[in-house]
Amino acid sequence: MPELASALGTLIQDGTDRLARARLPEPRREALRIWAELNQADPRAPLLAPRAQVEALMATSYLRAIARRMAGEPLAHVSGWSGFRHLSLRSDHRALIPRPETEGLVELLLDRVRDGRVVDVGTGSGCIALSLAYEGSFSEVVGVDCSADALALAGENRQLLGARMELVRGDLCSMLQAGGFDALISNPPYLTPAEYAGLDPSVRDWEPAVALQSGEDGLELTARLLIEGQRVLRIGGWLALELDCSRAQAAAQMASALGWDDVRIQVDLFGRERYLLAQRSNGR
Repeated sequence: MPELASALGTLIQDGTDRLARARLPEPRREALRIWAELNQADPRAPLLAPRAQVEALMATSYLRAIARRMAGEPLAHVSGWSGFRHLSLRSDHRALIPRPETEGLVELLLDRVRDGRVVDVGTGSGCIALSLAYEGSFSEVVGVDCSADALALAGENRQLLGARMELVRGDLCSMLQAGGFDALISNPPYLTPAEYAGLDPSVRDWEPAVALQSGEDGLELTARLLIEGQRVLRIGGWLALELDCSRAQAAAQMASALGWDDVRIQVDLFGRERYLLAQRSNGR
């Protein structure tokens, strides 16, 4: 019989106390989440059966995860999971952690187009593409990324969900067929080097820089998507981009100057100008 550690309730309390000493917010909630997601267990178990005995190996693994969180590693990396819309996805250092703001981008695109062919440029963990595959009626969903590591993570999430999604390694739209898509969606990097340097260490030290920085003005990749999107979208096809709120109007002006139709800036749940929506015009 394996050696037994302390009771489950005692172990969770130990984790809570350690997180509290590290001055992390909501230490009890995080301690419970780490336990549940590490072990794919019911998060109510420590509350319903606090005296249940935990094998030493499981207890050690849990306390190691608590130590990683105390050192500043993001909770999604420590637990290995992140929620996005209706999905639970694997999450680690290979791609950005999915953010709630990006869920709004998916909603806005689905309000405009739900079928045909759609491409997610800079797919990262695959959260956007997989949500579109799950919620829409698209004949084809393609996820593009320049990072082999990110595509590997997206592939793991695709397999986990049993989703139909093609993954392509490439630099933005360079590998995509001209006029082949009904919609293009992207949450591209949009920070300047100075903004990146000033990020909270919980982001800057743990998430890939290539997914965050976009040239000296923060608009380099947004500008490229506005140009390249005209080539890959059919006439009338929709473009949906997530933006930095401080540069939303500049991005909209750029889109209008390039000939996009129906250019609109939409706000996120916090009232910040976060999303750009536009259609490919007849004249481009």
